[in-house]
Amino acid sequence: MELITGIEQFAWIGWIVLIAIFLVIEMLTLDFTFLMLSIGGLAGLVSDLFGAPLWGQVVIAAVVAVLLIFVLRPPLIRRLHRGEDPTLSNVAALIGMRATVISTVTGLGGLAKLANGETWTSRAVDDGVSFSPGTALRVVRIDGATAFVTSDTATPQESQA
Repeated sequence: MELITGIEQFAWIGWIVLIAIFLVIEMLTLDFTFLMLSIGGLAGLVSDLFGAPLWGQVVIAAVVAVLLIFVLRPPLIRRLHRGEDPTLSNVAALIGMRATVISTVTGLGGLAKLANGETWTSRAVDDGVSFSPGTALRVVRIDGATAFVTSDTATPQESQA
């Protein structure tokens, strides 16, 4: 019985540690989930300061955290992403891009010049297919430093535009 009394007496320390841990994780993830959990922990700490029993503190902290996650977090996320640039970048921007064969592209390899001017090691998506130099292609996917390509109906001049 003394152990439980000791835990209840010093529960505020546990709440502060839990809040600090959640805030550090939130700083690393920037997803607002752990921020809501830390605010729930703050509610548990406040209920401890008002003399609530330990089980009540945990229930209050859990209810506040869940409510915040489902009610406050979604609008915060929308507001955070509201001004984002919708333009694709990096590898995602290469998918669907036109390319021109520089050296014969087969299922095993070859070189293609993408519309953005980059030269990539390329492979045909379909096995047994080969594309000769000057053929217009389209990037289907990127795997590491290899562009997987397929035939494109555009002319080579359009693929460089």
